[in-house]
Amino acid sequence: MTELFLNPHMFAIVRKEVSSIVGEDGKINEEKILDLPYLHAVIKETMRLHLSVPLLAPHKTENQVKLGDYIVPKNIQILVNVWAMARDPMYWENPLSFMPERFLKSEVDYKGQHFQFLPFGSGRRMCPGIPLAHRVVSLMVASFVYHFDWKLSHP
Repeated sequence: MTELFLNPHMFAIVRKEVSSIVGEDGKINEEKILDLPYLHAVIKETMRLHLSVPLLAPHKTENQVKLGDYIVPKNIQILVNVWAMARDPMYWENPLSFMPERFLKSEVDYKGQHFQFLPFGSGRRMCPGIPLAHRVVSLMVASFVYHFDWKLSHP
């Protein structure tokens, strides 16, 4: 919500999108949430810039592995810095800018297949609550945007 407050034009886009799907009755349900691509792009961009956990759960190598120019010995603990990956200019144009549009024209998703974007991890240690989190956050943001007129007290 803070990113939307700081970017009122994006807030207006989300509000218009939610209003067009929800209609006059004001009831936001899970079925309607699926048809909100800009809202989902805003949520993905927020997860990219504001990760809840900057490092994934520790992993341990089972065998010696070559990563780029490095040899990682067997039985070494590895921490994956997803915070740095989400801000890497090699993967993201203007990585420090809040730009939900980048997800509208991209197949990149948070389900662990795109390694530049891993807010929930990947593989066996991936967060099991992804479907619930996605639905709850989408419903909450859509409800906040639809039912309340938000403004910052200072520009």
